[in-house]
Amino acid sequence: MANVADTKLYDILGVSPSATENELKKAYRKLAKEYHPDKNPNAGDKFKEISFAYDVLTNPEKKELYDRCGEQGLREGGGGGPGMDDIFSHIFGGGLFGFMGQGNRSRNGGRRRGEDMVHPLKVSLEDLYNGKTTKLQLSKNVLCSTCNGQGGKTGAVQKCTTCRGRGMRIMIRQLAPGMVQQMQSVCTDCNGEGEVISEKDRCKKCEGKKVVKEVKILEVHVDKGMKHSQKITFGGEADQAPVINHFLSLKR
Repeated sequence: MANVADTKLYDILGVSPSATENELKKAYRKLAKEYHPDKNPNAGDKFKEISFAYDVLTNPEKKELYDRCGEQGLREGGGGGPGMDDIFSHIFGGGLFGFMGQGNRSRNGGRRRGEDMVHPLKVSLEDLYNGKTTKLQLSKNVLCSTCNGQGGKTGAVQKCTTCRGRGMRIMIRQLAPGMVQQMQSVCTDCNGEGEVISEKDRCKKCEGKKVVKEVKILEVHVDKGMKHSQKITFGGEADQAPVINHFLSLKR
């Protein structure tokens, strides 16, 4: 028997590490037929795992890397290509790129960091030379005070079952044995939030959106000698979410 670092992908296909290409193909066809989404709608994850395993084990470079280094080899070598994070996590646990950081959304379901905002403020050369104080009205999102930004009563927020809390949907289409097409799109059931609130449990004030519009007046101090396009920072004055700043960019 071949000496390999990890056998999980072989186990998925039900073959030994010494299986030939024909044996891999035969095992794949049998399992793909059984677990294809058209025949078994509830076996989508299983079909993804089967396709992923077959793709790795029938690619000489990926197979050699997996046999030699196992799971870690695929992590560092990018086995499966970009966008295979969900499939990888089903098989090994943890994302394919999990060791590199978790991106904008925390694993405990925290909200993504919002974007800093830049608002242009027109000033004259005289204003830049002498300095000026002015007021600026802006409309922004603030956390709903009724539900404290939860979108509903305690316990109302549930993980979206369609995307399983990821905010994205991944569709796999089999084009040919060993060849699959992967498409990723924002989950329409939760609008990419990964969470849903039933209509009856939604906050009446924010309608489950967690934020409401608020008009705010900022007092802006343009100091003497400031330059064109220089930014004035107002911490926390953009749409509310953790650690967001509002910038004013001076324009003549």
